[in-house]
Amino acid sequence: MQRHPKSIFQLLCAGTALGITGPASAALLDDSKASLDTRNFYMSRDFRQAGAVQSKSEEWAQGFILRFESGYTQGPIGFGVDAIGLLGIKLDSSPDRVGTGILKSDREAPKRAQDEYGEAGLTAKLRASNSTLKLGTLQPVLPPLMRNDSRLLPQTFRGAWFNSNEIEGLNLDLGRIDRVNLRDSSDNQELSVFNGGKRNIVLGQTKTSDELLFAGGRYQWSTQLATSYYYGGLDDIYKQHLVNLVHQLPLGEGRSFKSDIRYARSTDDGGSNVDNHAFGALFTYRLGLQGFTAGYQQLSGDTGFAYIAGSDNALVNLVQVNDFGNQDERSWQLRYDYDFSGLGLPGLTFMTRYLSGDNVDRGAGQGEGRTWERNTDLAYVVQSGPLKNLGLKLRNAITRSNFGSDIDENRFIVSYSLPLW
Repeated sequence: MQRHPKSIFQLLCAGTALGITGPASAALLDDSKASLDTRNFYMSRDFRQAGAVQSKSEEWAQGFILRFESGYTQGPIGFGVDAIGLLGIKLDSSPDRVGTGILKSDREAPKRAQDEYGEAGLTAKLRASNSTLKLGTLQPVLPPLMRNDSRLLPQTFRGAWFNSNEIEGLNLDLGRIDRVNLRDSSDNQELSVFNGGKRNIVLGQTKTSDELLFAGGRYQWSTQLATSYYYGGLDDIYKQHLVNLVHQLPLGEGRSFKSDIRYARSTDDGGSNVDNHAFGALFTYRLGLQGFTAGYQQLSGDTGFAYIAGSDNALVNLVQVNDFGNQDERSWQLRYDYDFSGLGLPGLTFMTRYLSGDNVDRGAGQGEGRTWERNTDLAYVVQSGPLKNLGLKLRNAITRSNFGSDIDENRFIVSYSLPLW
């Protein structure tokens, strides 16, 4: 007998919520929702420098992301459960072209990509008033911990996350993470600090950690102004304080000016030499369907910016390839956005930006480190008809550096989101 997908999830929820019966469990099932996201992802990277061990990375894969979110049981404390299923399937790869990050390496032959990989995650959740506690698989997007979703499948974490909105305008977060599942992996691993480029982070005996603590909040002072403070600490490796101010200034019909100012202070936690100040600011002027952005970022201290390896971070110059977060690096960016709906092409958007970084500490006698990067995105989302929500995106990046890889990169992504109920 063939079952409707919703009935299968209802059975799973019923099994998870043993002991909850009758009207109490009705909202858990009736308020549930599920969706299937698909991604067809092609990516190539040409390494332009002479003598590169591998001249090119090029792979093609199909990804499926099944999401389920239940409602909550009735009562002063409501119970619910979320689930996520991830599956990646290799369409094209070879040992001389691996390493794009969209496929998992084979354990027995690391230079080969697995034919398929995947994972399933469950999250138990409790709600009281306007506060929620989640336990299990998590995907936070917070200043001290931002999951990465730039490849075939998203990164996930394991832990506990408490969120509260009891005071109007104030959003509070508190959590503990002990494992990470990387975007090209199906295994939970301990956490580590990113140390690529010229971060110059030196670790002691502790190379990984099983505890990241984060806490903080964001307050919306008005419709125009919001500020936030967050703390993040990777046990025995680093401690970090992050503050942010976002201000939106209306300038009349179709015009506005946005300021996004960020500062982070990172220090060691006994098992490293982490010491960094990171200041960044983005200013965006919106004129009708156009956006003009200028940004500046400056780092100082004995190391570059510290954050969880494999994740995104809170730096304003985090872009397609680089984040310009090396020791003592100064960088700026110029960006332009355009929405073609004004020309009768709704769903079509364009973005281009240029970034340049200098003053990187390459070590004694090595001179000043420099990097530049140029990005271009062209995206289209079908607005109506049987293919509504089908997305096409072409991403190009070119970067050159005197201390890192020279890269020409292209990504082509076809995505589709299907609500199941």
